Order: sequence, then C-alpha cells, then structure tokens
Amino acid sequence: MKDRYTDIHEYIHDLQDAIEKDPKCAIHHYNLGVAMLSLGDYAEAEECFLNAVRQSAHMAEAFVQLGGLCLRRGDLDGCMQYNKEAAECRAKFPIAWANIGFVHLQKGEVDEAIAALTKALTWDPKYVQARATFASALYMKGEYEKSAEMSRMVIQQEPAFGPAWNNLSLACFELGEVDKAKEYAEKACEFGYDVSDEYWNLLQEASQKTSSETA
Repeated sequence: MKDRYTDIHEYIHDLQDAIEKDPKCAIHHYNLGVAMLSLGDYAEAEECFLNAVRQSAHMAEAFVQLGGLCLRRGDLDGCMQYNKEAAECRAKFPIAWANIGFVHLQKGEVDEAIAALTKALTWDPKYVQARATFASALYMKGEYEKSAEMSRMVIQQEPAFGPAWNNLSLACFELGEVDKAKEYAEKACEFGYDVSDEYWNLLQEASQKTSSETA
C-alpha cells in the first residue's frame, strides 16, 4: 500500500476510481488484487489478477499470484500452469521457477523439481524458500548429506527459518545422527514449525534405542 495511505479501504477506493477512469491499466488491477488479498477477499483478488493479465498478457507477477490462489484451494495443476505462464513471460523469474519446483515436488516428481529449483537459484542464489524446497527434494531423492548441507546454507542465511531446521533434522535422522536430529527438531519448534507427532515418536524411539545400546 502506498505510504500516504493509512486506511486500506481508502486505498482500495482510490484504486477503483483509477480503474474506472482507466480500465486498461494492468498495474491498477494488480495493485487492487494485492489489496484484496490483504483483506482475505480471495475471490475478488483472483478477478483483479485475471483482469490484470487480460490487459497485459506479460504481467508475470499477476500469473504468480493466480498460481498462489490455485495452490491455496489445492489446485496443483492450476498453480503449475499459471507459474509456467509467468516463466514464459519472464524466463529469469525466480519466484515462478521456485513455485514450479514446489508443485513438482508435491506431485512426487523430484528430478523435475530439482531442475526448476536450480533455475530459481541461478537467478536468485539467496532465495531462501527455493533453497529450503531444494533441501526437501534432495531428501526425497535420498541424498541426505546434500540435503543437510542445503539446509545449513538456509539456516546460515535465515537462522530463524523453522522449515530448514526441520529439513536438517530429517536428514540427520536418516544419517543416524539421532541426537542432532532431536536438537534440530527442537529448533524447528522454537521457530514456529509444527513438527509432527509421528516424527517425535520416531526420535524418541531412536534415542531410547541408542541409549540402551550404549548402556
């Protein structure tokens, strides 16, 4: 929202007035969509982003937003398609490639996910979310040491990024480093990540087994 506004509703009203005067301005439609998102009005936001791409078929940001709305309602195919359109509009758009990688991973298409995430990190090496998703992909591929290394890179950049601590914990668990896995799971919880009860039980069982073997 523009700095001069203190009321989101005033901002929306002014955008609507601007659109009425210039209905072909894609940026106004896009900004109105973002404002509607902030209010949780997802249906209206979607219509605004659709209007934005109707007026400007190369507005990559609007396609990404549409993909996010698809993901919110569980439509992975829609999310994929919109992000592919965003990447076609702007080939070096890291957010689009990271989202494509995420959807591939949700579908269990690990190699395709890694290919897309590699592109995202090529265009933005500091993209934390893309690197964390990459760590998940490496974990799913069984490359636990590489997954752990990737998660440590994320944590070095963003020490309070809970999902990275969880990924690191999972990788360490598979590497047989139970104490570290438990420590990192606790870190994940500390930073707001909801570690599953099932995983806590696995950690507890492994820790008890290790203790009995060393007793």
